[in-house]
Amino acid sequence: MRITRRLAMAGLVGAPLTRARAQDWPTRPVRFVVPYPPGGPTDILGRVVAQRLAVELGQPMVVENRAGASGVIGSEVVARAAPDGATFLMNASIHLIIPHLNKAMPFDAVADFTPVTNMAMVPLVAVVNPALPVRSIAELIAYLKANPGKVSYASSGNASALHLAGEMFKLMTGTDMVHVPYRGAGPAIQDLLAGNIQLMFDSIPSSAAAVRGGLLRPLAVTTASRVAAYPELPTVAEAGVPGFEIATWYAIWAPPRTPAPMVARLQQAVAAAVAVPEVRERLAVLGADPVVDTPAEFAEFCVREYARWGKLVRDAQVRLD
Repeated sequence: MRITRRLAMAGLVGAPLTRARAQDWPTRPVRFVVPYPPGGPTDILGRVVAQRLAVELGQPMVVENRAGASGVIGSEVVARAAPDGATFLMNASIHLIIPHLNKAMPFDAVADFTPVTNMAMVPLVAVVNPALPVRSIAELIAYLKANPGKVSYASSGNASALHLAGEMFKLMTGTDMVHVPYRGAGPAIQDLLAGNIQLMFDSIPSSAAAVRGGLLRPLAVTTASRVAAYPELPTVAEAGVPGFEIATWYAIWAPPRTPAPMVARLQQAVAAAVAVPEVRERLAVLGADPVVDTPAEFAEFCVREYARWGKLVRDAQVRLD
């Protein structure tokens, strides 16, 4: 009985102490794992937000690139990390797509993470190497039908939103293209610029500089309405594929069982960071719209997105290449 009472007292005392430590967080540098190589949209956006978080939280925010297996390798690092506020995951919507294609996942993409918040929503843009003789979605469809299987499209990795955008396009237009997955959008863009591949449904941030420099030709955006970054571009739906709509988003997760006060404080810091005019301007240049939700709202969003992406994978009969 004495031991039981002591354990009970320890529990009563320990809970407030845990909350106190969480409320004091952070007291040391914080690591954000980006599960892709440098230069891709997740990396670019993550670094913009992390740089301001260092100011908001008063500690260094270290972005660590751990690429491989369509984001699985870096994500597993976070899923297995201690829930002490030292490690977080910055990932894109692929986090909830890959489980529908990879049945040997080393973690549960929903249950093994603590949702923190969305950071930004980014439309995709269909871009082609200028050597491809098309200047519109209608011309692209006609070219693909005249040359089945001869055009390659790139993605930032199997199961990414960029991959699914291409598969959705094939499904809805009755065309045939070859998917070429890369270890991140950065390497994919380099091969697109070199002409080794011809087409990409890319997140606006990673191809923005190449488009501005005339090195890539944009055809249309993939959202339901036109976007501020490319006001002159039609949507894919406007350009002849009714109902086509897809975008990607970027968010933060913590390891499972991370204390709620730490999660809440980070979410509040992200909200403060993306409200800073300089940060909003940098995100706007990248074509990103800030999106900040509470941990509870983001958790519900993840459940809905998991179901939505699963349906698309089944309808388009997407397979890992």
